[in-house]
Amino acid sequence: MTKMSTNQTEDHSYLCSFCHKRYKYRSHLKVHIVTHTGEKPFSCDNCQKSFSHKQSLDKHKLIHSGERTYPCSVCQKSFVGKSDLKIHERTHTGEKPFSCDICLTSFSQKWSLNQHKLTHTGQRPHSCSVCQKSFTLKRYLDKHTRTHTGEKPFSCDICQQTFSWKYSLELHTRTHTGEMPFSCDICQHRFNQKGNLLLHKRTHTGEKPYSCDICHKSFSLKYNLDKHRDIHSRSFHLSCSICQKTFRHKSHLKIHVRTHTGEKPFSCDICQKSFSQKYNLNQHKLIHSGERLYSCSICQNTFTLKGHLTRHAKTHTDVKPFWCNICQHRFYTKDDLAAHSRTHSKVKKFSCHICQKPFSSKRDLYDHRAIHTGRSQYSCSVCQSTFKQKRNLKRHIRTHTGERAFSCDFCQKSFSQKSNLNRHKLIHCNK
Repeated sequence: MTKMSTNQTEDHSYLCSFCHKRYKYRSHLKVHIVTHTGEKPFSCDNCQKSFSHKQSLDKHKLIHSGERTYPCSVCQKSFVGKSDLKIHERTHTGEKPFSCDICLTSFSQKWSLNQHKLTHTGQRPHSCSVCQKSFTLKRYLDKHTRTHTGEKPFSCDICQQTFSWKYSLELHTRTHTGEMPFSCDICQHRFNQKGNLLLHKRTHTGEKPYSCDICHKSFSLKYNLDKHRDIHSRSFHLSCSICQKTFRHKSHLKIHVRTHTGEKPFSCDICQKSFSQKYNLNQHKLIHSGERLYSCSICQNTFTLKGHLTRHAKTHTDVKPFWCNICQHRFYTKDDLAAHSRTHSKVKKFSCHICQKPFSSKRDLYDHRAIHTGRSQYSCSVCQSTFKQKRNLKRHIRTHTGERAFSCDFCQKSFSQKSNLNRHKLIHCNK
């Protein structure tokens, strides 16, 4: 490090020999220098993680002690340090006090601004020794290195699944808690990732930023653009001999053909139920194990599958963003709307392979099959009554619990069955 000549201003008189940044005090320059050298002299006694500054080590130790003394007044989430709380509060206020002097993009954290500035300089000083890919920051290089080593240092406390990146663990944890911290300010639909919220907003704005350079057709998602480009490249070279639908991969065609043949090569060794895909068999096995890893953070209801939790979480929001353009009936999911739409079109795409009777929904087909098998697969844990359809079991259970889940918007009278509620509403309509 060098001291500037005395005939210059005394402010910022210590110069970094690496990047020529100036500091007023020698101690500040000393702290800065380690960002170049990578020196980390302060090590944690518990996990041996090392740090370049003692202050960072002290803050890290609070993770082991579990101490979080700074709570957010808006969402009650608590933090180890006051600075962490201050940064978090900006997610509620939308404040972005740090602005780029080149392109005027603003950021909530100074660190984010500094990273952004590197996109203007093009500087990438950290290079991978395996593939020579270069990065703006050493931590980006560290993350990238794990793609070569396969290291997964972050583990879920609930299901022990491991991850290469901390952010991936945070996203995964939300599948257990059901947390959806990102909300659409137009329709109040909630999401567990900010990226998904940004994509969703395009359904309101109609924005389609991805354009095909051949035919100029535009898309709201890059994934859809990539799929569209295959039309021009003709990379869908595998064709189904039955319906002529084309596929890019042989494995996808193989799975598709089973929708025609009815082949289900994957069978449950407990109940002998068979499936066309191994993934579906693995999901089914959770029913027998009783394992319900996904819990709703609002009502503590638990689920075997992540998709079931996601669908359930929407029932707490009272937001039904998908509606039928024929009868205006509203739905929580796009799949529910698609199933409902078939009741108008009279399309019955699911047929019984035994008697060929057609059905508009897969669920109705499954219920129908019980007639042929004679098997009543749903049993009441209270009185042992058996039912061929799961919804009939649910309806029956309410006779034991006294639950009245369906409530009238006009007079708040509640009912155990939705059909009874609909019949009751006619009283108000006729007044």
